[in-house]
Amino acid sequence: MQAEVLTIKGEKTGRTVELPEDIFGIEPNEHVVYLAVKQYLAAQRQGTHKVKTRAEVQGASRKLHKQKGTGGARKGNIRNPLYKGGGTVFGPKPHSYDFKLNRKVKDLAKISVLSSKAQENNIIVVEDVVMTTPKTKEFASILSNLHVDDKKILFIIPDYDDVVYISSRNIPSVLTLLLSDLNTYDMMNADKLVFTESAAKMFLEEEEVETV
Repeated sequence: MQAEVLTIKGEKTGRTVELPEDIFGIEPNEHVVYLAVKQYLAAQRQGTHKVKTRAEVQGASRKLHKQKGTGGARKGNIRNPLYKGGGTVFGPKPHSYDFKLNRKVKDLAKISVLSSKAQENNIIVVEDVVMTTPKTKEFASILSNLHVDDKKILFIIPDYDDVVYISSRNIPSVLTLLLSDLNTYDMMNADKLVFTESAAKMFLEEEEVETV
């Protein structure tokens, strides 16, 4: 599919970029997208929750009274889970929530999101942004020219650009990522995907390398 390249002023350049059909034109697989987002969010959890068992709480270890002959229930020590201040039974322990997904499943999820965004016309290609000094106001004006300043934006660049990154990081609705760092969650969380021209061309270059 062909995507028009816009200038940073929001005007047409007359150039187009070819976006591969096998990445931007497939039937989206919603289930693998769900799995990829679920794994991403699970991996963000610290999993540091912890409670003390009866072996860890403070208290004497002596038996409160003899086993039989009191007419009451048998008791152990004061750290018994039945008492206030006692240990917790089957409480949470530190563990990881992350789980494994096959590489092909993750790749299919990303391709599915890209295809879905393309079908919804939520992909924009803009000419490469060249800035000499970090200016948030200048970057915000670019978004305004593209009529996406009121949307959640994922701005995708081919290589790390310190000036562009610093210019965009103070805009709450914008996340700037390298093309190599694209993930399913961030794409799903954005209303619009804005690719620089160089970043968009890399899809075709990678496809050509794979076919050689």
